[in-house]
Amino acid sequence: MVQPLWSIYLKIAVSANAKGIQELLALKPDIALLEPTGNNYSKLWGTHLARAGVEVRLVGHKELRNYRANHLALPDKDDDADALALACYYFDYQKDPRRFVQIRDHAIVRIRELVLRLAHLNRVQSPIMNRARQDLAWQFPEVALVKSRRGELGEAPLLWGWLAGIRKSTRYDRLYSQTVGLGITDTVREHAKRICDLQREEHVIEAELRELLGDSRFDHYRTVFKMFGFGDRLSSVIISQIYPIEGFLDASGKPEVRIRQGRNSKKPTKRHLSLRRFQKALGAAPSLEASGDSRKSKVVGGSDLCRKSLWQWVFTRIEPKRSRLKNDIGKTLGEQLDTEKAAGRPVKLVRNRVAAKGARLLFRELVKVLTND
Repeated sequence: MVQPLWSIYLKIAVSANAKGIQELLALKPDIALLEPTGNNYSKLWGTHLARAGVEVRLVGHKELRNYRANHLALPDKDDDADALALACYYFDYQKDPRRFVQIRDHAIVRIRELVLRLAHLNRVQSPIMNRARQDLAWQFPEVALVKSRRGELGEAPLLWGWLAGIRKSTRYDRLYSQTVGLGITDTVREHAKRICDLQREEHVIEAELRELLGDSRFDHYRTVFKMFGFGDRLSSVIISQIYPIEGFLDASGKPEVRIRQGRNSKKPTKRHLSLRRFQKALGAAPSLEASGDSRKSKVVGGSDLCRKSLWQWVFTRIEPKRSRLKNDIGKTLGEQLDTEKAAGRPVKLVRNRVAAKGARLLFRELVKVLTND
């Protein structure tokens, strides 16, 4: 018989150090409930608990907030309220795994870490590169807008490598000898060195991602991703969110579909729950907000990084006709995009709608390949 929760509630505060972890493990817990508060913070506690054989479950921020406020009537957020809410949440929903954030295996965790690292490097790199180009506009204007890319073997981009003094280029030597600019400063050369270092780190990460994606468990996923023209980066972002696809299906391994009365038509209407969960995981599921005569639809929840990556995929592989996918997927999405743009709809809305349609097609193709349906 489980003792009443309030009779066994024990408050203990531990720090993120060796002593704190020892104190926590000394309690010999069977289950640990955490919020996924940042990849690095939750990773520390989750890893040490898992190594000690403790089952770790993660509760989403939104779910815990709603539970704390609506079920426990604890509107104020503090550590005590969160701890109590986590404990109660487990007692209420412990038999429903979908109430918890998915726990991923080691390969998926590592892929997730790497794609987040790449996103960070991109955010760090952009302002440095922009600042360097602004300075080059008056120091060496002939190359200020040159798009210089990293070599296939990881060599530093020629322009930035030449500016940093780590690559030679007779072309840039000649241009610089004839420039109308005022001369390259040490500041720009230091910026170039930073860009080369960041791109070198990107190359190392991309190599590890390719190795991880080579896992035989992902063979069918990569087959489908190839149909959509996904590169290694986008494939990594998506697989870190949706593997295994079986987690979105019902107990029989089929997409979960329920029939309910339509809100407006009052007729039996299908609700594709598995598809909806899949789209939400990719940040491509609109949520309806209705109050009286007001009805709004907006995309909430899911991975912001995945949402942005899908948008970039639409922008580079679907929208430009010269690089559009030469298959039924490219044709279907391309025709929808062209039609909606021709109708005068806002381009941002059109791209979001096409990304959502792409997510639906992706789910169906994955289910078809992985379930041999």
